Amino acid sequence: MTSYGFALSSEEHMPNDLVRYAAMAEEAGFEFAMISDHYHPWVDAQGHSPFVWSVIGGIAHATERLRLGTGVTAPIMRIHPAIIAQAAATAAAMMPGRFMLGVGTGENLNEHILAQGWPSISVRQEMLAEAVEVMRKLWTGENVEYYGEYYSVQDARLYTLPDQPPPVLVAASGKGSAMMAAEIGDGLVATAPNQQVLDAFVEGGGASKPKLGQVTVCWHEDEAEAKRIARKVWPNAAVQGELTVELPLPRHFEQATQDVTEDQIAKLIVCGPEPGRYVEKIREYEREGFDHVYVHAVGPDQEGFIRFFQREVMPELQRQRPAA
Repeated sequence: MTSYGFALSSEEHMPNDLVRYAAMAEEAGFEFAMISDHYHPWVDAQGHSPFVWSVIGGIAHATERLRLGTGVTAPIMRIHPAIIAQAAATAAAMMPGRFMLGVGTGENLNEHILAQGWPSISVRQEMLAEAVEVMRKLWTGENVEYYGEYYSVQDARLYTLPDQPPPVLVAASGKGSAMMAAEIGDGLVATAPNQQVLDAFVEGGGASKPKLGQVTVCWHEDEAEAKRIARKVWPNAAVQGELTVELPLPRHFEQATQDVTEDQIAKLIVCGPEPGRYVEKIREYEREGFDHVYVHAVGPDQEGFIRFFQREVMPELQRQRPAA
């Protein structure tokens, strides 16, 4: 059956609040959560960007059943894959059977900070494939010597390991990245119900692997206020295509969206208090073939959204729950 999850938006919330929301999501019946891994928020109005691995440690102790994944980490520039391998192994050891490592090729917004330049997408895909290879070698617990095209590891061994390595979920937004996700990953992560992406993932060998899709919403009892919050906090929803990964600073996303209206954002983000619209949006992902759907609720009132979803949306989703 389809699993329903909750998005923990590191760009919008303080670290202790993220830990608290994860515990609330578990109590409300969400089966998994995905937490974003950023150095910068998309726009300054979002206001936060804590170090995700510290937050994961807090969530590990605040929850008992909730599965948790990074949504997603880019193990290619900002942090060496050998370090991500250690971080993910520790998280998986703290959350036995509950941690998933989501990975992707990243955004210039977060990865430029070390002044190493910003490679083309084809190079970043090669880097990601090599990074995943490095991490999987380290998760064997053996001594690793690795000298690849992009990464070198000398006499490295991870001593703290989970009983099973964490599954690697790979983010994709196009056919090429979806094919690669099927080849190197244990699952797919996507932020839109793109049939071409799903078809490519299946064609590449991912038919039996989990497919996670993110739905972005903005709940408020007043629909007009929901639209206002969505426009203020998440205008980057209107940024499409290559700009999403090429723009280097929050102010550039603000400039790119300065003329976007609340009504335009509301066409991209489900806004307001009507539960049927949330159900229909999630069903859209399910019809396309996603078997894990998680909801990103834009705005400060995460507690209100969780109560709303538990009370008015989850029962309808579970009443006619599609088989995975």
